[in-house]
Amino acid sequence: MERTEKSIEIGVPVHAAYNQWTQFEDFPRFMDGVKEVRQLDDTHLHWRASVGGKDKEWDAEITEQVPDQVIAWRSTSGAPNGGEVRFEPIGGDRTRLRLALEYEPQTVVEKVGDALGVMSRHVEKTVEDFKDFIEKRGQATGAWRGEVEGGREVPPGNAPR
Repeated sequence: MERTEKSIEIGVPVHAAYNQWTQFEDFPRFMDGVKEVRQLDDTHLHWRASVGGKDKEWDAEITEQVPDQVIAWRSTSGAPNGGEVRFEPIGGDRTRLRLALEYEPQTVVEKVGDALGVMSRHVEKTVEDFKDFIEKRGQATGAWRGEVEGGREVPPGNAPR
């Protein structure tokens, strides 16, 4: 598995950045190549995207989610991939967002693209486009404040600390 990580400072409070990231179906609005993300339930998503010029679909499971801190996921079908996004308040109304992706290039084109840094640039563009999207809005399009551990929603009041 290959890994790439990017970090960016965003001019909104941590809860606004986190809340927006929980709106998975809005991802096509700021993620190049993502055509659709369908939320199947609180912990499962279906993705449709163009990767290396080819349409791909896969399912993913949210494995960890703690409001204002982290959202982590892994694929359950399609090409192996996973990652996490971390949110850190950095004073005032600013947030540091760190996006880390792990993926396994499948085709020769994807492997060549990876060697040329295509995925790294894609992740960098994603965090920059997310920053622009949320800063222009000033607030999230919605929010989900539940917690997930080990791929299962944690009932309110029972979240481990």
